[in-house]
Amino acid sequence: MKNLELERPLVFFDLETTGTDVLADKIVEICVLRIEVDGSRETRTRKIDPERPIPAEATAIHGIRDEDVRGAPTFRQIAKGLLELIGDADLAGFNIRRFDVPLLDREFHECGLDLRVPERRLIDAMVIFHRKERRDLAAAVQFYLGREHAEAHSAEADVVATAELLDAQLERYSDLPRNVDALEGWSGANRAAAVDRSGKFAWREGEAVFAFGKHQGKTLRQVADEAADYLKWVLKSDFPSDSKELVAAALRGEFPTPPERS
Repeated sequence: MKNLELERPLVFFDLETTGTDVLADKIVEICVLRIEVDGSRETRTRKIDPERPIPAEATAIHGIRDEDVRGAPTFRQIAKGLLELIGDADLAGFNIRRFDVPLLDREFHECGLDLRVPERRLIDAMVIFHRKERRDLAAAVQFYLGREHAEAHSAEADVVATAELLDAQLERYSDLPRNVDALEGWSGANRAAAVDRSGKFAWREGEAVFAFGKHQGKTLRQVADEAADYLKWVLKSDFPSDSKELVAAALRGEFPTPPERS
């Protein structure tokens, strides 16, 4: 590190996982880059058997399939050695505060080990990026339209600027789709993938599957059959009303079918 003074080792790390739920998902790959105070480095990368199927949605992001982790060690088998490698180092990465650190800390706790997060300093490059390079509407107007957004937070000014902004983006990026349906899919907001408005359930091979929690990746039909108590818990908890309607119907033996798109 040419521009950062180290008082103790700094460990950069990144996780690939079965999903985005820090309370339930599992690690399928971890890379650790340990930088010593003297500048020397050690890098280790390892596939990990999550002891559950890797959802297709996760594979689509990181490319790791069930067969890629077959025969790999479980997290429990490497946990002690990994914690020794991290040692007393501070931690760094991209989006580690909201995702990687909480998930890794939970994995260690499930093995009876403690990452001792409060004792470490955390450097998150994403936080620095977002604070130094603004990503609000005013910044986008300046970047794409070359002018100040003088009336920011006036509803009319904001909506007019957003329309101009989208048109400028389409002009700048020739590879962007030119119709609304394709552009929706490109931007990751394709309603066809979601069963309910909040995305708690997603379509997979014609079945509604859980996109959250400990049953993530399982079909609503399967959970209704095997863990009805979990569905009853959802009904009593703070979930969106349309998600609860799906769950209540499932308890009655009624399951949704994918809509036909025109």
